[in-house]
Amino acid sequence: MSRPGGPNGRIGVLGRVRAKLSVSAHRLVDVADPSTYRPSPGSIPDAPGVYKFRDATRRVIYVGKAKSLRSRLNSYFADLSGLHPRTRQMVTTAAAVEWTVVGTEVEALQLEYNWIKEFDPRFNVRYRDDKSYPVLAVTVSEEFPRLHVYRGPRKKGVRYFGPYAHAWAIRETLDLLLRVFPARTCSTGVFRRHGQIGRPCLLGYIEKCSAPCVGRVSADEHRAIVEDFCDFLAGRTDGMVRRLEREMAEASGELEFERAARLRDDLGALRRAMEKQAVVLGDGTDADVVAFAHDELEAAVQVFHVRGGRVRGQRGWVIDKAEEMDVPALVDHFLTQFYGEQSDLALAEGEAAPVPREVLVPELPDDAEALGEWLSGLRGSRVALRVPQRGDKRALAETVQRNATEAFQQHKLKRAGDLTARSAALSELQEHLALDTAPLRIECVDISHIAGSDVVASLVVFEDGIARKSEYRRFALREAAEEGDVASIAEVVRRRFSRYLKETAEPDNPTPGIDPETGKPRKFAYPPNLLVVDGAGPQATAAADVLAELGITDVAVVGLAKRLEEVWLPADPDPVILPRTSDALYLLQRVRDEAHRFAIRYHREKRSKRLQVSVLDGVPGLGQSRRTALIKHFGSVRKLKQATVDEIAAVPGVGRRTAETVFAALAVSKGEGESGS
Repeated sequence: MSRPGGPNGRIGVLGRVRAKLSVSAHRLVDVADPSTYRPSPGSIPDAPGVYKFRDATRRVIYVGKAKSLRSRLNSYFADLSGLHPRTRQMVTTAAAVEWTVVGTEVEALQLEYNWIKEFDPRFNVRYRDDKSYPVLAVTVSEEFPRLHVYRGPRKKGVRYFGPYAHAWAIRETLDLLLRVFPARTCSTGVFRRHGQIGRPCLLGYIEKCSAPCVGRVSADEHRAIVEDFCDFLAGRTDGMVRRLEREMAEASGELEFERAARLRDDLGALRRAMEKQAVVLGDGTDADVVAFAHDELEAAVQVFHVRGGRVRGQRGWVIDKAEEMDVPALVDHFLTQFYGEQSDLALAEGEAAPVPREVLVPELPDDAEALGEWLSGLRGSRVALRVPQRGDKRALAETVQRNATEAFQQHKLKRAGDLTARSAALSELQEHLALDTAPLRIECVDISHIAGSDVVASLVVFEDGIARKSEYRRFALREAAEEGDVASIAEVVRRRFSRYLKETAEPDNPTPGIDPETGKPRKFAYPPNLLVVDGAGPQATAAADVLAELGITDVAVVGLAKRLEEVWLPADPDPVILPRTSDALYLLQRVRDEAHRFAIRYHREKRSKRLQVSVLDGVPGLGQSRRTALIKHFGSVRKLKQATVDEIAAVPGVGRRTAETVFAALAVSKGEGESGS
């Protein structure tokens, strides 16, 4: 780690970058004046590198790269009135700046990407999908892979095709292709159930599934079907069509007319599926076509994924611009983050990086040569980064540009005022609660239980009025569980802020709150500006008393009562009534409701686990590991009750005698349940 005060400290480079490094970190200060931490111009090297801005808690809030560190960093300390609004907010939030000198621009690209991924700086451009695009997922890691429509984060051991604009488009395509590739589409529960009863589902009877659940095909034969399906969606269609045509001709020549007719129908299904993927580039080009629409504060990006000349997928993002960025800068930031993330996912799966031969962009960035070299390194062969000038590629680029413009206009119509509303909400909270500053970080605590059992709590975090789910925490309450919600609130606040004091009081750590081994923030390293508790005056007072005991005086506390949506201050006999239509009240409600949802979810998980194994408690010879193995094998106690002694004994680690004991115990509990009903 770098040491404050020295312009020639040494640190290690993250990722694959190997270079001679020099780092400078400057003294942290409490005021938000950039001139107080501005490095002297002569101390900044005139060389390529990557820089980090940190706030007063040593948290990284922005990462950037530059051909000349001296020129770029000096631009941040110019007249504040001339800076981009987000840049102005960033430099006044920051309290220190550091930099790392690297040898080449390619190394700077790699290091910038690694740091953005590691630190998730709040002021960096973040490419979040403007909607959750559906994809076609293939669970290749399972013994019998499954095909299904999926939305959400990527998982290990799954291949994805798309994204598609609509889920119905995937289902139509899948329905057509199941005739040719009859692979499993059912859930794990349905697959196991039909395996137990020995009969396939409807798709098995109408030959749209090869029914591996009942052994019609082996695991290897089913995997071969799935691999052919993946090859078809990956664009290797011509060979498959020729093979079916050849087989159809052979069947006809051998007078097997029924088989020939079935192959003819299969060919028709394949061709109809191919027709849904319009040919846009007749030369069979593999390319990603990128376009942007933007204004001073935001930008929209659209990408068309073209494989084998056909559009195989489309996706889009709308982002807040971290600083003043023109189209070349947007191209630079997007390609680095998008292909870096995609390559990391592919590497985790042991697959090649999904970088096409060509990337078509509206304008080339300043470091186009270095960016092309970096993309070629990810792909393992040359990648052409260029602007299409004429013909089909130019026409397709114009289509993507129209899509980006339309998406940006829709975003503006749908979310007009979002940034203004969030800023207004924070300003209103500051005014109504008499806070020194706007509460940029808000945390909320909620308690969940049923009649005092399985008491749990949630802690959710909002930054700049937006949920930061990676920092959510949950607590299983022990000490105060029997004393009511007030004591439970006090226990959660004590545990959360005791951890905060412990993690920031590290005399040997030059960056308190940052793990010196990983360089990442600890779980409870950052305090909120405002702590919200679900409840009225007693709950708010209990939380404030705990903070006072711990010596924490810079965290405001309020309680939000559900019945009348009143805001209670600690030890105040009367609530603060916010206007029903105010953005401040709406923000508090969203924070409270999110904490409530998160707490209920944890409570249900905890209660479900307890109820599942409680019926097995006390069964002789059945320890925790065997109970877990039984529940995992059968999926639930209900299904375990339906099992025979032989089926129970088939579970690894459960012998015949133990199976008979479990069967007898479950029969007794089942009889008690029936008589009790």
